Amino acid sequence: MAWKTGEKGLKQKRVSFPSGKLTLEGLINFPQRDGTFPAVVLCHPHPLYGGSMDNNVILSVASALVERSIIAFMFNFRGVGGSQGRFGGGIGEREDISAALSWIMSQPAVDKGRVGLVGYSFGAMVALPVGCDDDRVEALALISMPPGAEQVSQLKKCAKPKLIICGTNDMVVPAKEAQRMGSEAAEPKQFELISGADHIWWGYESILAQKVTDFFTLTLALSLQGKGLEDF
Repeated sequence: MAWKTGEKGLKQKRVSFPSGKLTLEGLINFPQRDGTFPAVVLCHPHPLYGGSMDNNVILSVASALVERSIIAFMFNFRGVGGSQGRFGGGIGEREDISAALSWIMSQPAVDKGRVGLVGYSFGAMVALPVGCDDDRVEALALISMPPGAEQVSQLKKCAKPKLIICGTNDMVVPAKEAQRMGSEAAEPKQFELISGADHIWWGYESILAQKVTDFFTLTLALSLQGKGLEDF
């Protein structure tokens, strides 16, 4: 399918890619200029509660990334929108993330050594184990990730650069639980608690997008130099 011009003059293309026996839909957002760029895969919130790649947080972060010359690849989990299959209980969705990483890594404009992963809410829960274990992922951002013993255990073992970000008024992630995840996560890490923001981030999208984009601008540049957040 041909490129089209999206909001703010950004180049976009709808694509299909395989995840096992399923075919998923995605949207790649590409900087206007030619060249090779870092890339970030974005994972949307819970499919059973209306989550999709058209979510306000996913769209805002994707737009901010592309403005910094970072390719943003949004996609719908199985059973969402034009993606085949049905909800996979968080297990199938991990497979979808791995498939999305494989697809973006196959694109000639992507710098294979500078790929990041973003997850929002449910998307963060399923992105965390994939991002920590998959060598293709250099850094990951976890937005409003629901707390739990499994998440804390994974954060303690994850040695990759990671951003944990939440709002003080989040009705799903109490501020104390967010702070606990931030404090117990292994280095290198960055923890941000945004005053006034809730789980939906309405009215705070630009602040969130800036924080996430700053994180990837730093970490993916450092990965090119073989450094981590602790070296900055």
